[in-house]
Amino acid sequence: MPEGHSIHRLARQFGDVFAGERLAVSSPQGRFSAGAALLDGHTMVHASAHGKHLFLHFEHGLVLHVHLGLYGAWDFGGDGQFRGASSIGAPRRVGEREVADDGGPANGTGPTSGAAPAGYGGPPAPVGAVRVRLVSDHGWADLRGATTCAAITDAEAAAVLERLGPDPLHNTGGSRDDFVRRILAKRAPLATLLMDQKVIAGVGNVYRAEVLFRGRIDPLLPGRSLSEDAAGLLWDDTAAVMADGVRDGRIITTTAGFWTRNDQLPPGEEAHFVYRRHGQPCRVCGTPVALAEHAARKLYWCPSCQQPA
Repeated sequence: MPEGHSIHRLARQFGDVFAGERLAVSSPQGRFSAGAALLDGHTMVHASAHGKHLFLHFEHGLVLHVHLGLYGAWDFGGDGQFRGASSIGAPRRVGEREVADDGGPANGTGPTSGAAPAGYGGPPAPVGAVRVRLVSDHGWADLRGATTCAAITDAEAAAVLERLGPDPLHNTGGSRDDFVRRILAKRAPLATLLMDQKVIAGVGNVYRAEVLFRGRIDPLLPGRSLSEDAAGLLWDDTAAVMADGVRDGRIITTTAGFWTRNDQLPPGEEAHFVYRRHGQPCRVCGTPVALAEHAARKLYWCPSCQQPA
């Protein structure tokens, strides 16, 4: 499932290519036809993200609300004025993987694509189950496989936000204290709490494993057993590595001292301390990285570096 940094990058992408544009909105698959009709012909004014939720705001007070879930993905394409990564969504490999803008026409590389002909004439015919298609004068975006795709009011969008915990990528005044208060009030293990979007919004399985390792924290430690200072530092580190993810377009939690080359970003096999490294030696102490099922998700940790207190 794409983690919070991906959704913030998506919001930035939509702002770059669609803000201020009047959009043709359709549902080639048909499942979103009624919602598409409410948005069709209206202007998208801005895009925002909170945790794993994306909100596209239109000038008439309606919002396209999308949660990609495990399998959702957006594909983009268009002419030379339509800039940005051509596919962002469900990761194809470990962590997030995006197709970078190469400076040429944003033709797209997902299921809708094929090289766009010289002299852009609009999007290609939809391929597969396209839930919603957004089209401007210069490009298009297709959504497939999302858990949530709904046209809602501003009030309903506010209600969604009200149910979520603080987002480390907003990190506004009070966010840190809010997280500390929420996590110290819970008896559940930290491995559970970091995946609870009501406690902290945007963290997924990769960031969960990695920030707990970076803090040398036992993943099964109850939230209320964490000290207030340690909880604050956990928030700070999560905010820092997620901000790096927004910048880099990838989840990279190791530091340059662990890379073969420190003059460029590391290959995928050097990007994480413990995630998907079960059975391999810990990069710090050499102990084999452990793997267990926890709340129906895979949990990775180092039994030595993250020993119970």
